[in-house]
Amino acid sequence: MTRKLGVGMIGLGLAVKPHALALRDLADRVQFIGGYSPSAERRAAFAGTYGMPTVDSLEALLGNPEIDAVWVLTPPNTHADIALRAARSGKHVLLEKPVDVDLPRSRALVEGVERAGRTLGVVFQSRFRPGPVALRDLLRAGALGELISASASIRWWRSAEYYAQAGRGTRARDGGGVLLTQAIHTLDLLLDLVGPATTVMGQTRASGLRSVDTEDVACAAVTYGNGAVGVIDASTAVYPGYPERIDIAGTGGSAVIEAEKLIVQRPGHPALEIAGSSAGGGGADPMAFSHEPHKLLIADFLDAIATGRAPQSSGRSALAVQALIDAILASSATGAPVPVAATVARGR
Repeated sequence: MTRKLGVGMIGLGLAVKPHALALRDLADRVQFIGGYSPSAERRAAFAGTYGMPTVDSLEALLGNPEIDAVWVLTPPNTHADIALRAARSGKHVLLEKPVDVDLPRSRALVEGVERAGRTLGVVFQSRFRPGPVALRDLLRAGALGELISASASIRWWRSAEYYAQAGRGTRARDGGGVLLTQAIHTLDLLLDLVGPATTVMGQTRASGLRSVDTEDVACAAVTYGNGAVGVIDASTAVYPGYPERIDIAGTGGSAVIEAEKLIVQRPGHPALEIAGSSAGGGGADPMAFSHEPHKLLIADFLDAIATGRAPQSSGRSALAVQALIDAILASSATGAPVPVAATVARGR
């Protein structure tokens, strides 16, 4: 019988719930050895809520030979240090989005884990929802013809309580605002479906509704490598918040993903609809969603470790959305179109 994979978790804050629930569902494949937070209060809350063990130091996790892989669920500005330490300690790494605060740091992190010979996955669970999986297959089969436009709308609301957490929405801790922290999931899915962007013209601003030094309103015109064009509209200042949406049009039909629901319409074909939650991430509770896509992502990560292949949501593949976000921010700063840095989806 194959040995269960020993796993540990670093960071026990807001993002922990779907990971803990997914790992509990995957108990036949993994053995959870310990969770760590520098906060004793968070360690106690985690143990009490999920019945999972904790440790009182990072060294206790990274130095434990029974741990094969670590989950890094810490603020973005800590990712490089923790992920590289883990990889150099012989651990595979599943990293909560974003990879890091900008593309240069993210690329360095990915390359560092590759040099250590470890597997790196990034938590973009939207790729694993049933609607996007079905649409990805259709697009790869050319079912919508030549793509002509692809757009994303992320018009969400985050309350004063959300921003009350120390450092939330600041460059120092989060590295960015709505693009890097909230819209990144939808933007990653957009690129995963359509392919890389090549040029953007962007504008970002702060609404003034909260005391942050990052953008909470952003928009951009985008050109893709396949010739399609589109727009991005993202905000956390739209009360009460609406489901995120991706619209794709081709010469052979169109597709809309709204939260988890997919509708595909093509001339001469019956409409294809895949049901799912219509709530999305737009409301005040950012964790009000099913943990099933996390479970599928984690299962794929475990398969990748077992077989030596790259995860479907690999560190390399995650660089594309980092490049897009950096380009939007640079375009807003300069007032001019900016090329999107090329990234290569290779390696583990």
